[in-house]
Amino acid sequence: MATTTTKPETLFGKKIRRREDPRLLTGTATYLDDIKMPGMHHACVVRSPHAAARIKSLNVKPALARPGVTAVFTGADVKDLGPIPCGASLPGLRTPHHHILAQDRVYLVGHPVAVVVATDRYIAADAVDLIEVDYEVLPAVSDPEKALAPGAPAVHPQWPDNTAFTFHQEGGDITGAFAQAEVVVKQRITSQRLIPTSMETRGVVADWHAGDKSLTLWSSTQIPHLLRTLLAGILGMPENHLRVITPEVGGGFGSKLNVYAEEALMAFVSMRIGKPVKWVESRRENFLCTIHGRGHVDYFELAARRDGTMLGLRLKLIQDLGAYHQLLTPAIPTLSVLMMPGLYKFKNISADIVGVFTNCTPTDAYRGAGRPEATHGIERMVDILAAELKMDPAELRRKNFVGKDEFPFQTATGLAYDSGNYVLPLDTALAEIDYPALRREQQQARASGKLMGIGLSTYGEICAIGPSPATPAGGWESATVKIEPSGKITVMTGASPHGQGEETTFAQIVADELGVDIDDVVVVHGDTAIVQYGIGTFGSRGTAIGGTALYYALQELKGKVKKFGAMLLECDDVALAGGKCVDERSGKSVPFAQVAAASYRAMKLPPNTQPGLVATYFWEPPNFTFPFGAHVVITDVDRETGQVSIRRYVAVDDCGKIINPLIVAGQVHGGVAQGLGQALWEQAVYDENGQLLSGELTDYALPRAHMMPWIESSHTETPSPVNPLGVKGVGEAGTIGCSPAVVNSVVDALSHLGVRHIDMPLTPEKVWKLIQGGRA
Repeated sequence: MATTTTKPETLFGKKIRRREDPRLLTGTATYLDDIKMPGMHHACVVRSPHAAARIKSLNVKPALARPGVTAVFTGADVKDLGPIPCGASLPGLRTPHHHILAQDRVYLVGHPVAVVVATDRYIAADAVDLIEVDYEVLPAVSDPEKALAPGAPAVHPQWPDNTAFTFHQEGGDITGAFAQAEVVVKQRITSQRLIPTSMETRGVVADWHAGDKSLTLWSSTQIPHLLRTLLAGILGMPENHLRVITPEVGGGFGSKLNVYAEEALMAFVSMRIGKPVKWVESRRENFLCTIHGRGHVDYFELAARRDGTMLGLRLKLIQDLGAYHQLLTPAIPTLSVLMMPGLYKFKNISADIVGVFTNCTPTDAYRGAGRPEATHGIERMVDILAAELKMDPAELRRKNFVGKDEFPFQTATGLAYDSGNYVLPLDTALAEIDYPALRREQQQARASGKLMGIGLSTYGEICAIGPSPATPAGGWESATVKIEPSGKITVMTGASPHGQGEETTFAQIVADELGVDIDDVVVVHGDTAIVQYGIGTFGSRGTAIGGTALYYALQELKGKVKKFGAMLLECDDVALAGGKCVDERSGKSVPFAQVAAASYRAMKLPPNTQPGLVATYFWEPPNFTFPFGAHVVITDVDRETGQVSIRRYVAVDDCGKIINPLIVAGQVHGGVAQGLGQALWEQAVYDENGQLLSGELTDYALPRAHMMPWIESSHTETPSPVNPLGVKGVGEAGTIGCSPAVVNSVVDALSHLGVRHIDMPLTPEKVWKLIQGGRA
């Protein structure tokens, strides 16, 4: 037994390179398409070219005659399987029974009609073209407002008004607020459809074992345990006979927070042919069949006094749901309503949502999931009010912020904001750009004919999704920590990280709590046969909830380690430091490996203690967390072309306590990139017949690296009282804060030309036309 008491440096708050990166950067990681198995077959899906049609006949014989084709399955083969599940529950919600293969009709382009299975993926792809489908084409509708009009084509015949649900929420006295108002500003604001476009498309491998009637399914998913539960329901098989494994996931952004038809379909195919089968989505399929994001048409009314005091907000929200519901489709716009007051303390709101069916891809969670739409709306309305009152937009925000001494703050939508200091990020960002000097420069630029804009966005978001009563599938998370007999540590998290960096941040937490080297810690996730049941990674919940479950598991484990350490050192209590149990009075210590070995050998046990060193904890959060921040964008607009150039992008975010600043910066940068995409370039475009015109990367304007500005990122830290780590979440912050800052900046640049609002994306053509109109 040694007598050293040296303590390792605390890792919480340190910049540590992601431990995941070497395998990702060197190409040694295993993604779904890397999986190869003996006897593996390949599947390709026959998809409808029409947005609405009846299937009159289907002839698969030419495909079956193709050498190498093993089987073809159609809707008749899967009609008894369960529908694609929708986890959202709203009063009066209309939910189509969406089969994994179409039955007698199709209601969106890309609707799966049949699946071809072959010994080679290219044979399967060729055989798809041999299947003869006779369609009776029907009228389609792709615009949600047109879908609500009398006489519009019905997406589902049983619901001719195309209304999936209506939802009303009200808080305070909205009628009184508008009666007292001295000024009311109104604006129609759209948040266009976006295509998530993860680097890796979706994919599935299924392998049926007839001997024990078990199925192993690999899927590029964000929710392996929930996927297992829901797939078992679709297939009608015992859940404990189904194992789901998530390999590396090449991006999800919410689009893989779902249960898709192809996951159930590949399971069915493998069970029928008795062979492993793989399906990997093409990029065209990804654009057509993986969920889209956003799809809002919002009508806002903001009531205020002449001194800038905001009194109340009304919202009519028309949500383009697409043709059917994916897992959370109807729930996403309700998140927009929850966050519609933003960071402001007015207590009067009224919101009406209309969820609309269209002959388009379903919308669902995409990075931010309802919160970017809410923030874009309120932050645009604040700028419109500032222009109406001829008041500085920064000063208007300061006047209406919730004060730092008013937390927890009850909002008009029923939330309890946990903690905040909303003025600090804004003042920090404005000081960074020297706001008064920039305003002077802007006046000089206008005098010389130049178009320069300064845009602000102060956002808040709801994260750590969240308390179980507020979620469709449970809001807790789980963690198991196991000290192996050798003293090395294995963490099994029910979260399913796929780029968020928890293999690093969780190891940092473990290293600090147990006083061990970070390289002694391994974090395991994404295998339902190994990891205890968990909820998954989405809604900026991985660290705030999964990390907290880990923290509490560690507290339990530390108690047990200390009992064994004290027994071996024959003392009353020990500390954990430097990979040892240390008796701080005598200075004697015993290595972790010796303590672990003693616990498993169990020759002698502390009183009331079981052998082994393992602890599992399931943590249910008492509340959401509420990060916030301020983004400032300075733009220059070319008068002759309408081209928008971003001169500076300053982001000051507050995500609570920061475990790893490197990872936080990466999350902010990635989020801003996607926010810029929406603000300036991206849009899913459908024609009136429901055909996706932006269905390839040649037509969908995804931003490239050279289009990104330098992002000046910094942070304030306001700990959350919701969890002992004080963390809040940061994965979606950049996306939420970005788009209104960009649009506010460009509108500011053109405001002296009479421009009041511009809907995204701010394409050069759109901006150029506004400049010409201003000149006229």
